[in-house]
Amino acid sequence: MNSRGGLEEMKALILKLEEKRMLDREEFVRLIGWRAARLGRAAGSPGEQEGSPVGSPLPDPAVAGKSTGGAAQNDAGKSTGGAAQNVAGKVTGEAARDVAGNVTGGAAQNVAGKVTGEAAGNFAGESTGQVAQKAVGNAAGGADGEGEALDAFLFDRADRVRKAIYGNKVYIRGLIEFTNYCRNNCYYCGIRRGNGRASRYRLTEEEILACCRSGYELGFRTFVLQGGEDPYHTDDRVVKLVAAIRAEFPDCAITLSIGEKSRESYQRFYDAGADRYLLRHETADDAHYRRLHPPELSLENRRRCLWDLKEIGYQVGCGFMVGSPWQTVGCLAQDLMFIGELEPHMVGIGPFIPHRDTPFAQCEGGTAEMTLFLLGVCRLMLPEVLLPATTALGTALADGREQGIKAGANVVMPNLSPGNVRKKYLLYDNKICTGDEAAESLQSLREHMAGIGYEVAVDRGDHKKYI
Repeated sequence: MNSRGGLEEMKALILKLEEKRMLDREEFVRLIGWRAARLGRAAGSPGEQEGSPVGSPLPDPAVAGKSTGGAAQNDAGKSTGGAAQNVAGKVTGEAARDVAGNVTGGAAQNVAGKVTGEAAGNFAGESTGQVAQKAVGNAAGGADGEGEALDAFLFDRADRVRKAIYGNKVYIRGLIEFTNYCRNNCYYCGIRRGNGRASRYRLTEEEILACCRSGYELGFRTFVLQGGEDPYHTDDRVVKLVAAIRAEFPDCAITLSIGEKSRESYQRFYDAGADRYLLRHETADDAHYRRLHPPELSLENRRRCLWDLKEIGYQVGCGFMVGSPWQTVGCLAQDLMFIGELEPHMVGIGPFIPHRDTPFAQCEGGTAEMTLFLLGVCRLMLPEVLLPATTALGTALADGREQGIKAGANVVMPNLSPGNVRKKYLLYDNKICTGDEAAESLQSLREHMAGIGYEVAVDRGDHKKYI
């Protein structure tokens, strides 16, 4: 598949996707695998196999490294005095020991005695304060000429499709990260319940309304309330908050991103005035989902939530991480198949970036290149989709937001949260939270978008089906 014929075959698949708005699973595997192989991330030759890794190829059940500061943090947020970090269950037998030598991906494998519980067992992450970005940005070896040629072809098609529907408009959403408390313990997330090093906060209703007022004056007409699944924020409190925002800003869209709830809860929020709901499915492969989440969370329930939201009448957003641990070409193909089935109004795609205080601290990050490629694919699948150039993409690449727009995205989400809490809402390391991604830098954003031929729109930016 290194021949020009291989490139032409991939171009033909892209043209088929543009025409049919869908490929079958085998075709997605071939397309994604071909591109992944040219980033050095897919195993085998030529690399189109469904099981070829896209995410960190570290072996299961143990991912290891060194724990700086004396001790790795365990799942309950307690320091174990230098013992390896335990994710699911307790480590029995001898203490974990490092195995000398290299394993796939260059990380040292940690061998423990026995691990109880269902999920992967022992993770001793390295807390260096730096993102483990070996593969974030440019992949090892860089993209070859054929990969870049396919990107250019895809992005040109995606740009044409997007401009035919939305013109050169880029829609802005004011992001308000109102709580970093979370009851869940997802293995990849920096605000997971078990992270005892996280500096927790909650914004009051008045602080949230103040963010909305500031955003409204700046020109924002969509407010995105994002937070962990915080037990403090009961349905009654969320309903009261949404109603207060709706009463003061009747011409604005209200987006919630607060996790898994019952259908009854979603209905109450909708009735109070919420318009949209973002709930990334993270991965549509059940086995992969179980590797990323503790046993009490399930892909089945996540899918149920998304279907409930759509049936109620929300503009619904799903999405996934690119390059998460144990992700394969087949996983990404399954993500695209699920998105084709759900037909969401928004899709959030960003590279996996590890957080130093999570079990995945030593895993490689996802590539910006593959993230951009999948943005283009999603635009062809869902021409009317509202597609963000995510903060994670902007973290992975200095010009990630601009590259995302050129690849087919048409939404950016500057941060309206108070300055004193922005660095506390860290889902991953080195998240950008000041500068051009901040709402206060809206003029700079306008200039950057104008520089690549796009215009920041001051309106709600609804999906075409809701206009």
